[in-house]
Amino acid sequence: MSDTGAPRSSLIKDSSNLIRNSHGDNPGLDSIKCSRKQDFDWRNGVAGGVAGCAAKTVVAPIERIKILFQTSNPHFLRYSTRWNGLIEAISHIRTSHGISALFKGHAASLIRVFPYAGTNFLAYEQLQRAIISQTDTPFHRFFCGSMAGAISTVFTYPLELIRIRLAFETEHNKYSSWFRICRNIFFESGGKGSLLNLYQGIGPTLLGILPYAGTSFVTHDLMRDQLRSPLFAPYTLETGSSTRLTALAQLFCGAIAGIVAQTVAYPIDILRRRMQVGNVIGSRLGILETARRIIIERGARGFYVGLTIGYVKMAPMVATSFYVYDRMKRLLGIIE
Repeated sequence: MSDTGAPRSSLIKDSSNLIRNSHGDNPGLDSIKCSRKQDFDWRNGVAGGVAGCAAKTVVAPIERIKILFQTSNPHFLRYSTRWNGLIEAISHIRTSHGISALFKGHAASLIRVFPYAGTNFLAYEQLQRAIISQTDTPFHRFFCGSMAGAISTVFTYPLELIRIRLAFETEHNKYSSWFRICRNIFFESGGKGSLLNLYQGIGPTLLGILPYAGTSFVTHDLMRDQLRSPLFAPYTLETGSSTRLTALAQLFCGAIAGIVAQTVAYPIDILRRRMQVGNVIGSRLGILETARRIIIERGARGFYVGLTIGYVKMAPMVATSFYVYDRMKRLLGIIE
């Protein structure tokens, strides 16, 4: 027994050394793996960034009207309570200031959206591989989506604040560049200015993005899995594929994800919009005081002002985002 055990032990040791030398101690192989990972990350980030820009462009006019309603802009209060207020508000801006006014702040939005969406999708993919590959449950998908949303929000929040300020301005003779607004925000508290001013409203923004991003990703993934099931597969999968959804099915998954996520996170979205433009209207309040003022002004329904517009916006936006992301991943060779 001992004679046969020694060679076996030696063989195992030699094999382990060979494996270690061929993997762990091979700088060339490690370099290749690192290069492939960086290449994957780069392509994944680009795919997410392009998807985010495409989605934002599709709904840019609706987004601007929603911001004007949410922040109780005095020039648009009369439209916010009408069933056709969205159409009337768009018509008013187009007639008074031209079609380009419907896209005011959109350039700043794209500057923010590309790194935001790229970081968001990339972070979700990385967290998914680290966590979901080991334990795949709706809770873990929600957690990954929430963390991805938080990471991308902190990274790009100053650009979001500038975009909101640009969209809030409605005076015809008032011209603002995103650089000038950035400077104004920086010096709003007086003195030498503060970088913290560029993060006004980030508290409720993070509170809102956690349930929004988490719900969006988990709803999309669950809908996608359901449409791949044997019950729906004959109608939702591309011919000859067992995993690829048709364009219509992909858009449907994204639309449902957007509607569900918007419903869950909308009251917090109202809070953050009001806080983001607080200094513009001479009122810089905290979360609780802002919520109290909303209740005084409009009651509990004040937390859902513009929700219909939110649905009109989020359904096509999230649908476009997930659809373009999937197509970009195929184009860049990330998936087959």
